[in-house]
Amino acid sequence: MTASVAQTWTTLPALMYHSVSAVGGPLRDLAVPPERLAEQLDALSAAGYRLVGLTEALDELEAGSTGKMVAVTFDDGYRDFLTAGVPALQAAGASATLYASVGHLGGHAGWLGQWSPDFGPMLTWSELEEVASTGIEIGNHSLIHHPLDVLSAAQLREEVVSSHDQLEQRLQRKVRSFAYPHGYNSDRVRRAVESSGHDNATEVGRRLHTPAERRFAVPRFQPTPDHTGADLVALVESGGPRLVSQIKQLAQPGWRLVRRMARKAGRNLT
Repeated sequence: MTASVAQTWTTLPALMYHSVSAVGGPLRDLAVPPERLAEQLDALSAAGYRLVGLTEALDELEAGSTGKMVAVTFDDGYRDFLTAGVPALQAAGASATLYASVGHLGGHAGWLGQWSPDFGPMLTWSELEEVASTGIEIGNHSLIHHPLDVLSAAQLREEVVSSHDQLEQRLQRKVRSFAYPHGYNSDRVRRAVESSGHDNATEVGRRLHTPAERRFAVPRFQPTPDHTGADLVALVESGGPRLVSQIKQLAQPGWRLVRRMARKAGRNLT
């Protein structure tokens, strides 16, 4: 057994996708075309990984599973997930977690500003129900996709609790997982997410998750359209560059202060 394979049996790689499409401009890396997604999923499966949703992966990891798994997640809830993402997952024998931005369902990704039309429309409620019927886990991505760590207590509760309750009521199923908008979280945010009925949550992080880590800040890698299938297998087996993830963790408190000040001044830095 190689060192890289042994590592994957005691850690969990998680992937963070967004749109299943091809776009240009500054948000290009947030969209992976269907054919590239299929290549990436097939390569991971061929390397011996089971591709599952985040909650399923965490449950199995905590139960002592020693199998090779990758948690596959998609943020925001674009309509192309239903038309292109679900078929790619089904063809690969994979499952996933889709995090829905509840307040934007049936509209566009307003937080992306002038680039939001490039990503196409968001799923409607009926389309989200259709996604759920395929066995895909539906997670919560808040109400209006605000960075939660700079909100007041009342705003934070509205973003987290209202979205969670709407999802459970409309889908008639338990919503266990949460994805922090833009990845930003703090002790206060994590407590709010946990107390509202979720039992796990995910950020960005760009590193492997280990069983000893908190279940409410699961890190994820972001595949891009430039990752070949072989590239993505190498990324999840190596765990990525540690220095990058450590620098980002150290910078979080200072960047949070800058964003809080910007919000008070009427600007939104993401």
